[in-house]
Amino acid sequence: MTLQSMTGFSRATGEIEGTSIAWELKSVNGKTIEIRLRLPPGFERLELGVRQALQKRFARGNFQATLSIGRTGGAAAQPVINEAFLKDLAGLAKRLQDQFGTAPASADGLLALRGVLEPSETQETEEIRAALDAAILSTFELAIAELVKARQSEGDALREVLLGHIDTIEALVAKAEADPSREPVSIRARLAEQVALLMDASATLDEGRLHMEAAFLATKADIREEIDRLKAHVASGRALLAAGGPIGRKLDFLAQEFNRESNTLCSKSNAGAITAIGLELKAVVDQFREQVQNLE
Repeated sequence: MTLQSMTGFSRATGEIEGTSIAWELKSVNGKTIEIRLRLPPGFERLELGVRQALQKRFARGNFQATLSIGRTGGAAAQPVINEAFLKDLAGLAKRLQDQFGTAPASADGLLALRGVLEPSETQETEEIRAALDAAILSTFELAIAELVKARQSEGDALREVLLGHIDTIEALVAKAEADPSREPVSIRARLAEQVALLMDASATLDEGRLHMEAAFLATKADIREEIDRLKAHVASGRALLAAGGPIGRKLDFLAQEFNRESNTLCSKSNAGAITAIGLELKAVVDQFREQVQNLE
């Protein structure tokens, strides 16, 4: 299955019997699926169908869908002048002119006021309305298909970015695993040096007890388990990206696990080289998680 980003934009147009239809559809990141619609007055009846179409095709994202309806040239309806309203406005303008010296009202100014020009009433049968609604929803399906393509295209690019981050994580884990500071000889040398310093500082210390504590601390500082878990997470990440689909939440959880192991590796480290690797890991994991937020 392909991956989908949660960001994208599409536009689709259609026409039926002199009526033009245009849909604009865009989506951005979201924890769930949220839909905001902008429909012309009188077309609220389409809201349920539009929402169901989006919920059928997408799992996550904030969506905004805008419908524009117009009349093509030959079928444009002639507007009707609301003469009573126009007369009232003209009388009001004349009184304002006489009382306050305002500029006289112009015809084009009065005609531009809302409510003066009204669309002519058209006979819309149930059949005509049903055909128009079907055309609008069909055009919306085209917009959805284009949005899916846009989101998948960005999803393909995100897959490559995320795989690159996983490759970097794997390389850093291998570097930590092979670091000379983890060799038993190096560990013994560091511990022996530290014990010698402590014995020199205080002759009252129990040397046997001190060696036991040093061995305990060395065991506690071992990062073998963290390395093994990081390797397992790397394999899981690659498997999820290969499977595709709506895996954003799973990858976000995996990013948290990567971060937890990186923190533990840093806290348990008793060598500067391992600490440096752990800090690099944390930086890459942050980048990984930031990109994961864009996936459905």
